Amino acid sequence: MPTKRPSTNAGSPRVILTIPELEHAKAAALGTLVSLHSRRAYKNAIDKFIAWYCSEPRLGFNRAIVLRYRSFLESLSLSAATINLHLSAIRRLADEAAESSMLSPELAIGIRRVKGVKRLGTRIGNWLSTDQAQDLLNSIPRSTIRGRRDAALVGLLLGCGLRRSEAVSLRLDQIQLREGHWVVADLHGKGGRLRTVPVPCWCKALIDRWLRASGVSEGLVFRRIWRNRTELSRGIAPDVVWTAVKRYAKRIGVDHLAPHDLRRTCARLCHGAGGELEQIQFLLGHASVQTTERYIGCRQKFKDAVNDRFQISLASRAR
Repeated sequence: MPTKRPSTNAGSPRVILTIPELEHAKAAALGTLVSLHSRRAYKNAIDKFIAWYCSEPRLGFNRAIVLRYRSFLESLSLSAATINLHLSAIRRLADEAAESSMLSPELAIGIRRVKGVKRLGTRIGNWLSTDQAQDLLNSIPRSTIRGRRDAALVGLLLGCGLRRSEAVSLRLDQIQLREGHWVVADLHGKGGRLRTVPVPCWCKALIDRWLRASGVSEGLVFRRIWRNRTELSRGIAPDVVWTAVKRYAKRIGVDHLAPHDLRRTCARLCHGAGGELEQIQFLLGHASVQTTERYIGCRQKFKDAVNDRFQISLASRAR
């Protein structure tokens, strides 16, 4: 009598995941992300992993396979930050697969234990000096309606440290008076963190000029301009901010300036003017002060060493 094979439970965790199962886990993983930017980055990373994983027969979705994929990413000479983002996306994919009972919790834990790549050195940011920041704003023509919009956009990035996604989604009702100071209230930032950002007087003046010229009275602050006329029914995409910053940076002879560099510049200028590190952290909405330190580009100063600011007397006591 032939031996009967043990039946397999269709709902039991799997080791080798099919494309539909991976796609289901991917959708669940992306659904947990609040930021559209993070969602795009994670989707790209997961799609590349799925393509690699399914390109040839694999033993299964486990720690060994993810280690092999990390080696594959390193062979592409990608930066440590890029590799670590890919690994973070895969960990989230494994967690969601385990939540849906498609992958055993033990395998998901093993995948989560795959370490990222160490960053060698310090990532070089791009900062403007005070004079360069002034020149950048001066390079934007205020005589046209487009110029007034771009000046207000650049002003918010430079003066308030906003991300470009935060600037394009800014609503008029968020600009409020708090304790006698203009602020952007209830700003939803990266990771769903909520913060209120003070607006300098010069930055508020640029916004007011744009609002008067455009006729915007409610809803989104920044609108699309077509043939030198404001389209009140349409907002702008983040790429508009990118193009504007590149255009005006080129006019002052600064290459490779991105919108996020203006956020870094805001942090450094605040710190250079005596701003407290903790307050700059609040302004930018960072979860950790270490991130703020990287934005400022803190470096040790030997000419103005901090331990030269106090003195110890070496006068010997008379005996």
